[in-house]
Amino acid sequence: MARGCRVFVTGGDRGIGRAIVERFAEAGCGVWFSYHRCRGCAVEAARAAEERGAEEARFLAMDVSSWESVVEAARLVGEEWGSVNVLVNNAGVIHFGGIEETGLEDWERVIRVNLTGAFLVTKAFLPLLERAGWASIVNVASIAGETGNVVASAAYAASKAGLIGLTRRLAVELAPRGIRVNAVAPSFVETDMVRGFIDTPEKRRRVEELHPLRMIIQPRDVAEAVYFLARPETARAITGQVLRVNAGRLTC
Repeated sequence: MARGCRVFVTGGDRGIGRAIVERFAEAGCGVWFSYHRCRGCAVEAARAAEERGAEEARFLAMDVSSWESVVEAARLVGEEWGSVNVLVNNAGVIHFGGIEETGLEDWERVIRVNLTGAFLVTKAFLPLLERAGWASIVNVASIAGETGNVVASAAYAASKAGLIGLTRRLAVELAPRGIRVNAVAPSFVETDMVRGFIDTPEKRRRVEELHPLRMIIQPRDVAEAVYFLARPETARAITGQVLRVNAGRLTC
């Protein structure tokens, strides 16, 4: 991926999002990412991206569940860059508990951030993608969208299944405009959000044993998959696909 490529990542201040920002930075891309609450995390992530070779690294506060916030972000990016080559819809929230413990407010919050958020961001940034010459969208889904055998709640699973459906439909709709749309579907990834599940050697071993490769996936593993799908050099004929980054847990 040549220098001059411009990438926008939602939720790029920590976890998987930060790893994605750093991977594109290493390729010399210009990277702009959003954060929601932790500005200090965003400052640190931007500094790390610059140290890794980003042509430029910028960030802005954005609530993916708010159309007004998303439109304002697209306006700011458009004024500075004019176009975007790669959009990564990564921002999301996780939720645990059975259906009895999941209130309507919980359900609506998870769906609005994880699924509606990707819809809103894609809709707002579409003009910037169309002006880029070549463009790619990568959505960060989850194994929870493909199997019910996960610890996350039904709300989370439904949001990620919906994101996979959105990916496939947009791949068809946007193909005539030269925009590819794919998704990655990780299994358990070692981030701050889930570290409580592996905070003892016994817990860590149990999670590792869920995966045939006997490993816990790292944010960098997901970032490499996103980078592969985004690049026309490696994936120009790939669209509407879900790349499973799950250490063999879902093999069918």
